[in-house]
Amino acid sequence: MNSPIISAEQLAAQIGQANLILVDARNTPDPKSTFSKGHLQGARFVDPNEDLANIKENLADGGRHPLPSVPDFCSVLGKLGITPESHVVIYDDQNGANSAARMWWMLKAFGHQQVQVLEGGIQAGITAGIPVESGTDSNEEAPSYPGKAWELGIASMEEVERISKDKDYLLIDVRSPERYRGEQEPIDLVAGHIPGAINIPLNSNMDANGKFQAPEEIAKKYTEVFGERSNEHIIVHCGSGVSACHTLLALDYAGLGIPKLYVGSWSEWSRNDKPIGKSV
Repeated sequence: MNSPIISAEQLAAQIGQANLILVDARNTPDPKSTFSKGHLQGARFVDPNEDLANIKENLADGGRHPLPSVPDFCSVLGKLGITPESHVVIYDDQNGANSAARMWWMLKAFGHQQVQVLEGGIQAGITAGIPVESGTDSNEEAPSYPGKAWELGIASMEEVERISKDKDYLLIDVRSPERYRGEQEPIDLVAGHIPGAINIPLNSNMDANGKFQAPEEIAKKYTEVFGERSNEHIIVHCGSGVSACHTLLALDYAGLGIPKLYVGSWSEWSRNDKPIGKSV
């Protein structure tokens, strides 16, 4: 399996395969109720806030969506019935730009091989004829997943501060231009961006039809920006370490590998008396 993205038509042809596990990761005000009201047939429920993050009372400590502990995420995967041999397909309702890409990254960080994000999300699945069902899931649990550590690159706030003005490094902010420029901030307490970061909004990974651009187009755009930098010298962030994974997904889709993720992102940086950049 080479592509981290699967089309709704490809998924529809694989529904019913023994090792396929379909995961609904929609992040709504009440994810469990949303799932119960209707989800793609056979999907299993994951709560983006409870299962894919370890949210703390003090958001200055890790931001809005810090990673859960390795044992906790191993337990979540076991409850979903996911083993190292599973073919996992994850969807949300924002074309992977929300929790589907985050869970994809987390599984990749565990070294899981067969994991993909459904292009177009639940809407594309319905259009492709995948049946919708209501109620709770009834999957068979598996033993706790044998994950040992987060194996992909993770940048700390201290590392981001250290490299933010180093031209040998590249810091990419995937939020909207308005949030990057500090013109608006609908979620966090302070508007602006991390000084030294450049803005490549995640929606620039998509074409006019809301699908991912061709891999070669994505590769051309980012290669021009990356220059000779290795992925160890590239850090991607967003507001809380979730939607940044959409850009990491796009980069992997384009064959460029997976740079570092700053999980705390703007929600952590802006709450720690760090320098604030703004563009007028």
